[in-house]
Amino acid sequence: SPVTGRKHSRRPPRPNRTGFAMPRLAVFCAIAGVACAVGSALASRTVEVEARSGQVQETSDPEPAQRCCLDTTGAPPAEAPCGGDRWTGRRFATRSVAMGLNGAAASSVPLVTQTAIDILKAGGTAVDAAIAANAMQALTEPMSNGLGGDLFAIVWDPATRQLVGYNGSGRSPKGLSFAELVSLLDGSETLPIAGPLSVSTPGAARGWCDLAGRFASMPLSRLLAPAIEYARKGFPVTQVIAAEWAEAFAFFEAHRDEITSGGRFPGALDGFYQTYTVEHKVGGRPPAEGEVFTNPALANTLETLAAGGCEAFYNGSIAAQLDSYARSVGLYLRADDLAAHHGEFVEPRNVSYRRPGLTVHELPPNPQGIAALQMLNMLELVDVAAMGHNSADYLHYSLEAKKLVFADRAKYYADPDFASVPVEGLISKAYARERAALINMTRAAKVVPAGDPPGMEAGDTIYLSTADSSGMMVSWIQSNYYPFGSGLAPPALGFALQNRGNLFRTWPPTAANVYAPGKRPFHTLMPGAIMQDGEPLAVFGVMGGAMQPQGSVQVAVNMIDFGMNAQEAGDAARWRHSGSQQPTGTNMTDGGIVMLEGGVCGAARQELQARGHTLAYADGSFGGYEAIIRDPVTRVYQAGTDKRKDGRALAY
Repeated sequence: SPVTGRKHSRRPPRPNRTGFAMPRLAVFCAIAGVACAVGSALASRTVEVEARSGQVQETSDPEPAQRCCLDTTGAPPAEAPCGGDRWTGRRFATRSVAMGLNGAAASSVPLVTQTAIDILKAGGTAVDAAIAANAMQALTEPMSNGLGGDLFAIVWDPATRQLVGYNGSGRSPKGLSFAELVSLLDGSETLPIAGPLSVSTPGAARGWCDLAGRFASMPLSRLLAPAIEYARKGFPVTQVIAAEWAEAFAFFEAHRDEITSGGRFPGALDGFYQTYTVEHKVGGRPPAEGEVFTNPALANTLETLAAGGCEAFYNGSIAAQLDSYARSVGLYLRADDLAAHHGEFVEPRNVSYRRPGLTVHELPPNPQGIAALQMLNMLELVDVAAMGHNSADYLHYSLEAKKLVFADRAKYYADPDFASVPVEGLISKAYARERAALINMTRAAKVVPAGDPPGMEAGDTIYLSTADSSGMMVSWIQSNYYPFGSGLAPPALGFALQNRGNLFRTWPPTAANVYAPGKRPFHTLMPGAIMQDGEPLAVFGVMGGAMQPQGSVQVAVNMIDFGMNAQEAGDAARWRHSGSQQPTGTNMTDGGIVMLEGGVCGAARQELQARGHTLAYADGSFGGYEAIIRDPVTRVYQAGTDKRKDGRALAY
């Protein structure tokens, strides 16, 4: 269901032709021959997870009848399915994929997708389209991304026939020492979720410039022009974004003490309200669904960036304004940090999966992308297609694999400039067999230790995909981390500063992800790509913090093992596990919580409970997804976008 609670809100219809050439399976429910149950033992209870705090709160479920599961065995459904029926038989798709030969784009905001298509039709490359789309999304979905955040990407370059990765992670302020940070935290081993101590240097603008310099054909002024126009004239706020906007306001009021540094900087939230309320003033309100919102300050910033390039942001007038603002709100970010910032082009890592010549690619740490590769290595050891989609066995094995991988993620993933990260050992097939041997198929693990991989010495986000007529394909992800990041927004600049610094830890001092000045924190952002025999097959990604590797694995398996198209792979019901060890230092002691969407059958839910899993239902915590698949024979692009968001996919 969409996060807004409009349970019957669905999308139009969907064909096939994925290019994955996998056999279709009818076994999508838990037990063959048994009609799927509507609801379950949990149908009268809802556990809603507050994304910011990680706390779980129980409430009553107002619409248990809407928790649906479709029977694909051929028998009539036990109850009428939610929404309308799809006569084409693509049971999990809420609408048809967008198809085209010349270009495609998918994002979580319709206006963003249209912006990308306009750039492609004007002769821009897929990277041109991604930059223009990102700028538009920074305006239209500001809680999730913007100039105050970081940027990561994977680009298939048909000219060089290479898959190129980009890491645009910012670093911690050089002027904040470990000793001073520990003193400011006053005994806490974790950094605050908002406010000055959570801010790291923003890397998005540098990412635009670096990627444009290598892959773009249009000037930055042309790419930023659509966002500048809409920032001045205004745009109507879409449904899911309006809901998330309002939730963020409530969160920041609850965390006012952190943001104002215990009241030492009482006006620290003023910039947020001046930027993100309809009235652009303190005491204003967030925009409602359908209300027109403007951001003239962001328009001015984008114009400065368009005219002066990255020098204006990191060494010029924008840097000077950021430095001045930082000093006024107790933030340690300085002009020197901005001037020193740089992104880097990196080689994506990959694992083979399921069939000869097929490889799945992710970025190496400090991002968490290889967590998906570790999970896929373990899933390859079993026949998930024979288990059945979202069957009890498939779900149990996947959940246990996730727990094992996240134990490694908590221990080893960090900035490789500061820690030895055994990437090749972690994604090796031998290590996957060693870890998978720990999975008990009859019982859920409550405590999971990290492994000892070879090579180890002792000692809220947006995703979009674009593709052009040359064959260039782009997997692009950008984020503030939590909605509106730190809550600190320079009012003259029109964007919020990210809170990625929250992902550092302070204990023990020898931990891979421990805080240090000028260090990149563990990062959740992970664009993905799939190749077949050296040719691009798909670019895809799932947004949403710790959901990203879990969701990325699910959609990849949906495509490869279950033969789903780009839309169906994202629309199929998802699972999410919460409570694993974290790079910030928290540990799993009780097995965590499994959250299942309504499309998971009652029989599978009951069997998971019998195996010791603690189950819950949670609205709005299953991430957002976009993908573009390229048919290797016809060269047709197939684009899909998540029903859980406001977005659209287009192709031509």
